[in-house]
Amino acid sequence: MAITETGKSFLVLFFKKELLLSLILGGFTALALPPFTLVPALFIGIPGLLWLIGTAATARTAAWRGFAWGIGHHLVGLYWVTNAILVEAAQFWWAVPIAVPLLAAVLAVFIAVPCGLARKVPAGWARVAMLAGTWELGDVARQFVLTGFPWNPLGSVWEMPGTLGLVFMQPAAWVGVGGLTLFTLLAAGGSGLGFRSFLASVAALAVWAGAGAMRLHESAGAPPGITAVLVQGNVSELEHRDHWEDRVWMEQIFERHLALTRRGVAQAKDAGGNRVLVVWPETASPYWLAEDPGARRAIAAAAAPASATIAGTIRADGPTAIHNSLVAVMPDGGMSGYYDKHHLVPYGEYFPSYLPIRLGEQGFAPGPGPRTLHIPGLPPVGPLICFEAVFPAGVVDERDRPAFMLNITNDSWFGNSTGPRQHFAAARMRAIEEGLPLVRAANTGISAMIDSHGRVAAQLGIDRQGVLVAAIPGYMQPTPFSRCGLWLPVIFSTLSCFMGVVCGRTRGKPERMEKVGPKIAIFGQKS
Repeated sequence: MAITETGKSFLVLFFKKELLLSLILGGFTALALPPFTLVPALFIGIPGLLWLIGTAATARTAAWRGFAWGIGHHLVGLYWVTNAILVEAAQFWWAVPIAVPLLAAVLAVFIAVPCGLARKVPAGWARVAMLAGTWELGDVARQFVLTGFPWNPLGSVWEMPGTLGLVFMQPAAWVGVGGLTLFTLLAAGGSGLGFRSFLASVAALAVWAGAGAMRLHESAGAPPGITAVLVQGNVSELEHRDHWEDRVWMEQIFERHLALTRRGVAQAKDAGGNRVLVVWPETASPYWLAEDPGARRAIAAAAAPASATIAGTIRADGPTAIHNSLVAVMPDGGMSGYYDKHHLVPYGEYFPSYLPIRLGEQGFAPGPGPRTLHIPGLPPVGPLICFEAVFPAGVVDERDRPAFMLNITNDSWFGNSTGPRQHFAAARMRAIEEGLPLVRAANTGISAMIDSHGRVAAQLGIDRQGVLVAAIPGYMQPTPFSRCGLWLPVIFSTLSCFMGVVCGRTRGKPERMEKVGPKIAIFGQKS
């Protein structure tokens, strides 16, 4: 097949050395994300991107470089999506080489546009402020565009293990992970503008750390007196795919979860004192619990004397609507409430009407949105199913605030990769933003108990079958972010853009940074 002139022009453009450098630099910067959290990579990648913007002849060229940087960044950050396709490789083998690059290209647009706009203001703090502000506004936009995919915001680089990570994560309670993204870009971008700017960035990080340390010393309320029994059945998607119509296999998987439940409840009773809540992961039951009283009675018997069991299941709502849900099973085998997932994964759980490609006949129907479950014998519960835990300011009903969040998930689609670990990191950030503890039950891990400071009180790792028994911590008062939501990062990002414009006007028109005699362009400034 002959390559058109347009195609040739694109290939020539893409394989220019600056674009290849952008691609490599973006991929390298992704190492700052969880689970690696090599934060120094960010302080190379962002100044490097600013240098690429500054040496671009036009805003359009800067945008192309930002696009290449974004592709490299998301290829490395999201490679794990391919694992889900490999589960159905016999049917969807053709999507293996194109799915992640296509997703990376879509997300790269949200980096390309800020780079083009940053080129329109002079180098220095004006450009850093413009890049940081427009970047975070783009992150807010990708929370909503095409149903949203706000995965791997740069603010998540601070989810490092240990006390240092906890300290730098705490300001998310005030400005959310979006605010952390904005301030991270300002600090990383400013660090490459010269020695004084580097010192200013270091000072800003010190203030940031001080504010985080102060919040770590704020106390949460008294624990609610609930011990959670988190069941991790460790059922692989390949196993599920091969046996999903096998009645014997279904009974074996169900019995596995019942046996783990009995073991966990026995451990909880030995601990004494607290009421017991049993939690099964997303779609853990092979039976549709809302329509199967016999299965509910079996769960209640295994969980006795627990106050309730919350279990992931499929739920029918009429003859056509099918939901990815969780239900609350009471000690008598009755059902006191349910929750339907509302943030569905495109092509994983439904087929978008705005795109022509369909991979099946039917997907899940979305639920109405965040809500709080009021279950007899338990404090109010804020349920989240899988992907919903990555949406800042979209995880609980603030008008009916729960005492804790409960996230059930099935990350077995993504294997033992960075994907489940990034998902776990996002869940920790939601606990800090909302000031609420988070109970997490994952089919193949990571199951965990997380307090309202984001501390991991207990966890059960990936690819392990077992049960985690831990007391639910107390909650904190509503945080500024839980009250104001995305308005806070939007306001600060808009102010950052405004400062970029104002500072840019005082500096004059942007100029391309060329190597001229002894002067060279470093991160968009002459030195």
